[in-house]
Amino acid sequence: MEMVWLLLCSFALLLKMSLVCNSEAGSVTYDARSLIIDGQHKILFSGSIHYPRSTPEMWPSLLAKAKEGGIDVIQTYVFWNLHEPRQGKFDFSGRQDIISFITEVQKQGLYVCLRIGPFIESEWSYGGLPIWLRDIPDIVFRSDNEPFKTEMEKFTTKMVAMMKAENLYASQGGPIILSQIENEYKMVEPAFHERGPPYVRWAAAMAVGQQIGVPWVMCKQDDAPDPVINSCNGMNCGETFAGPNSPNKPSLWTENWTSQYQVYGGEPYIRSAEEIAYQVALFIAKKRGSYVNYYMYHGGTHFGRTASPFVVTSYYDEAPLDEYGSIRQPKWGHLKELHAAVKLASSALLSGEQTSIPLGQLQDAYVFKVLSGECAAFLVNKGPKHATVLFQESSYQLPPKSISILPDCKKVAFNTAKVSAQHATRSWQVAQKFDSAENWEEYKEAIPNFEKTTLRASTLPEQISITKDESDYLWYTFSFQYDSDAQSTLSVKSHGHVLHAFVNGVFTGSAHGRHRNESFSLEQTVTLSKGINYISLLSAMVGLPDNGAYLERKVGGLHEVRVEDQDFSKSSWGYQVGLDGEKLQIHSDSGPSKVQWSKLGSSDHQPLTWYKILFDAPAGHDSIALNLGSMGKGEAWVNGQSIGRFWVSFQTPKGKPSQTWYNVPRSFLKPTGNLLVLLEEENGDPLGISLDKVSVTQVCGHVSETHLPPVSKWLVQKTQNKNNTKTKLGRRPKIQLSCPPKKSISKVLFSSFGNPSGDCKTYATGSCHSSNSKAIVEQACLGKRRCSIPVSLQKFGDPCPSISKTLLVDAQCT
Repeated sequence: MEMVWLLLCSFALLLKMSLVCNSEAGSVTYDARSLIIDGQHKILFSGSIHYPRSTPEMWPSLLAKAKEGGIDVIQTYVFWNLHEPRQGKFDFSGRQDIISFITEVQKQGLYVCLRIGPFIESEWSYGGLPIWLRDIPDIVFRSDNEPFKTEMEKFTTKMVAMMKAENLYASQGGPIILSQIENEYKMVEPAFHERGPPYVRWAAAMAVGQQIGVPWVMCKQDDAPDPVINSCNGMNCGETFAGPNSPNKPSLWTENWTSQYQVYGGEPYIRSAEEIAYQVALFIAKKRGSYVNYYMYHGGTHFGRTASPFVVTSYYDEAPLDEYGSIRQPKWGHLKELHAAVKLASSALLSGEQTSIPLGQLQDAYVFKVLSGECAAFLVNKGPKHATVLFQESSYQLPPKSISILPDCKKVAFNTAKVSAQHATRSWQVAQKFDSAENWEEYKEAIPNFEKTTLRASTLPEQISITKDESDYLWYTFSFQYDSDAQSTLSVKSHGHVLHAFVNGVFTGSAHGRHRNESFSLEQTVTLSKGINYISLLSAMVGLPDNGAYLERKVGGLHEVRVEDQDFSKSSWGYQVGLDGEKLQIHSDSGPSKVQWSKLGSSDHQPLTWYKILFDAPAGHDSIALNLGSMGKGEAWVNGQSIGRFWVSFQTPKGKPSQTWYNVPRSFLKPTGNLLVLLEEENGDPLGISLDKVSVTQVCGHVSETHLPPVSKWLVQKTQNKNNTKTKLGRRPKIQLSCPPKKSISKVLFSSFGNPSGDCKTYATGSCHSSNSKAIVEQACLGKRRCSIPVSLQKFGDPCPSISKTLLVDAQCT
């Protein structure tokens, strides 16, 4: 009977069926070793992909690439403020369709970790909490507070009920094997004093009481109450994680940051594939980790106004899958090899006894042995220099800050510092320029003054409470009598993010804060007229706050306004929420007809101008993006859908924009007649905008004789050895090049077998070089989408017998 069941499972896999073959359906438990799914202990690699940060059309491809990269689990937050933007009014359509997303994960044969939160932070506006919570009397977010707990439980219960109704929990035969309540609460818990610990206990009990049939986790919560599992977040959990708080809980890493989010005015943070792999291997070896989630595996895009303060529209573009959903190399390929190597050792890791053996001052071996004889070892070099170590009477070379994985305690299948995966160069090619003034139209936003505003206040209104996340913008207006024509000083202090000042309808200056220092001041010399003067101040927030205790008390907007020595903060104020163009939705498909547009340049140039143009979709399948390098700050819409805020004028210390290209998903487009609308707050020039194709145009490999062969070959040889057959392929390191779909290798730009200098960014032929290097590579690769070239003396000859050889190949994809 068991053999019949195995045959059925194999047949299902061959047909790529989404059903999982289990002898015990639906059981998910855990012990100190790992999660136990259907009676089997599992080592699981997970990747964060958030459904609203991509489009439904992208989901199947993203999930397939994650699976190909060795990912077992897809982890996602649940975004409360997207799903319940108005109290009791829910939205699960389009990018918010969480059920369809999880169903697609199941179709791909992957598991799900559902992080309900419902506070999530995630560099998401207001940390995922809906703004209407602020209006509930006596509410204190994330504390032992009855109004908040009532709403939190209500939403959690609704989400759980939705999952149960669709049979999506593993206990029902679905893909959800793990869920999370709250998020990194320990970081704010002390601020709530005696109201913190009871809230933790309540949240855990409330979650467990939902009876979902799978375990719950609390990340960064060392005292997570049983049976909830405490887990680690960060970059170095192999070093920093204190471990499970109970001897029967497994070691889980819920956020291994593959880079970091980027802010306007900040440089991108690039975390190497080697560093990520080292920390993962260390967590598994040292902490007996059995679940590692990459945050993010695909970051995606902050469409609309969903980013938190000063966070750029692109999210974790340096993840294994970039913002557009393309594979990022070498990160994706190196981690794929890591996953395969760990899986080779999984039996010993899950059932063996762990021992630690010092191999040197900064070197250790973590060994996992099973009574049956199975053995796996991780040889760790924590030091900054190469080390030679002796392990089980054999010598091993360990590169600096690296870990070698020996699935059989003998042969090295993978080393975290030896990257054999290809490097890929992403480029932007102009598909369409928008440089013709005749094709553009503009609409000037009206500058309201005190007499034209209808809302009144006797003091400066607090922005978040007034706008209620309906707009980034709040106009503050007042008027006063002046006795002469003269210059004066306007002084404004703001808790908002950006300020644009107008005096008598004329723009006079701007100022802004920055990430982690959002408050700022504007000091501006202004020209006043004799008689009544009108001051109009536009405060703009670039996302709602997403972190810290007492989030409901966070404020925005202006808090002091002076002209010369006179304080107008408690004068009579008129205010207006949002811009006229927003209220009329002139960015929507039908909105442009609601106002009178003019030809570009037909009136005086001023800030706060709307621009629109029609364009056709570029041919082909490449991802596309708007190059907004000529613009300043604002928001862009394509066919009524916001592709996010842009802020090109806020440059990094190196003098470059933090983000220049803005993702336009193909699914947003029609073949012809697409409407692009931009709101420009500053003085950007739309004639410099272009629509660009985004693709990988170059692939490069850099592998030496000391590199390891692909892990798949390690497995082939192991299987053939068991069957007493000889391998023909051999265990040789090799360069494996792969162009994107529908592209092939059209030209070998560089090839050298010997001692080429440099790397895939800059290179040159060294003193040792095989003259036939390029010809051999061209024969193997030209005209093909994929090719493989072994680092082989038999192929290239031996131009310098006294040294170890390296093969470096750079090729063009078209």
